[in-house]
Amino acid sequence: MAYAVSILMGYLLGCSSMAYYIGKLRNTDIRCSGSGNLGASNATVLLGWKAGIAVALHDILKCVLAVFLARWLFPDSIYVGACAGVACVIGHIFPFYLRFRGGKGLASYFGLALALNWKLALLVAAVVILATLITDYISVGALGTIAVVPLYMGFATRDLLLTAILCTASLVMLYRHWENIVRIATGKEIGLRSTVRGDHRMSQKN
Repeated sequence: MAYAVSILMGYLLGCSSMAYYIGKLRNTDIRCSGSGNLGASNATVLLGWKAGIAVALHDILKCVLAVFLARWLFPDSIYVGACAGVACVIGHIFPFYLRFRGGKGLASYFGLALALNWKLALLVAAVVILATLITDYISVGALGTIAVVPLYMGFATRDLLLTAILCTASLVMLYRHWENIVRIATGKEIGLRSTVRGDHRMSQKN
């Protein structure tokens, strides 16, 4: 029962979408523009940097809340925090009331890492920043993250079950980023620098 409640609670928290809410306030459905994702990067491009920061913080903190709330409710169940966090990531990616079209889970996955181990969160942040700066693709940073989190926790804790739970979120995120992987491989992915300069808007107009 503890795990069922924790997973349901985590999923429902994950379904909360600040990108969608801010877009609605501005009469914009960001699922219909830009990358079509309900995440911080698309919110930044379409709604501005202030909205992007608000979305990123919301997506991170809702996963932190899911982990700590599950642990507080069920202190005797070892894996409830990880299960709630993974469910929150999945809820962010597949919100039921938005026809299962959400974000790609990077900020929420970072929130999961932060709640589990702050040293892991620092490592994740470093991987995302370095991979993005080196390759110019945020998706590469995300892919590095989904590999680093379960590997780090696996080596740090030697807990195979915990690693398997975290791998669930990693596999879902890998599926969600598959289109980005294909576009990178074919040279069609828009890089971060082009996004900042607004080159993607110019190409769309042309």
